[in-house]
Amino acid sequence: MTAQTQPRSPQVGTGHGATLWFTGLPSAGKTTLAEALALRLRAAGRPVEILDGDAVRPVLSPELGYSRADRDANVARIGWVASRLARNGVLVLASVVSPFAAARDGVRASHADAGTPFLEIHVATPLQTCAERDVKGLYARQRSGTLDGLTGIDGEYEPPPNADLRIDTAGRSVDDVTDDLISLLRKENLL
Repeated sequence: MTAQTQPRSPQVGTGHGATLWFTGLPSAGKTTLAEALALRLRAAGRPVEILDGDAVRPVLSPELGYSRADRDANVARIGWVASRLARNGVLVLASVVSPFAAARDGVRASHADAGTPFLEIHVATPLQTCAERDVKGLYARQRSGTLDGLTGIDGEYEPPPNADLRIDTAGRSVDDVTDDLISLLRKENLL
């Protein structure tokens, strides 16, 4: 008896996985951009996962605080998950403040070791714009004295010197910036 094989259906969203790592100050627009890009990519049939730092931290790193070592450990954990997803064809959109260059470089290196593309997106929105947006009320809490160590104010942030894309969201529409992200993915042959 010979086995008959059914023709395979074309897979939706075939293509290379990759991680787009959105870094920037709180309220810079990292998550907003990741969500807008995810909508477009899903509409095109691409498998996408958003790893938002605020949503992932309570699950992967609930025991960690906000010291430099704890922040770096959190970034490494998110990077590890992103790499695993990306190597399996998922476009991972990681929106994580990730204030320290060495931690971000470590995530880039782990992706390189796995042969998985990694693109660093610096959402370089000016501090004043971020403070005006104050999506989570962090800047207000810092001004009132109830929050210490806010990244970009009294907590350090090391902007990436060689980001794959640098975006200032001040005065730009989400759609316009998302177009830039789509262009980057096409340039890198990821779409």
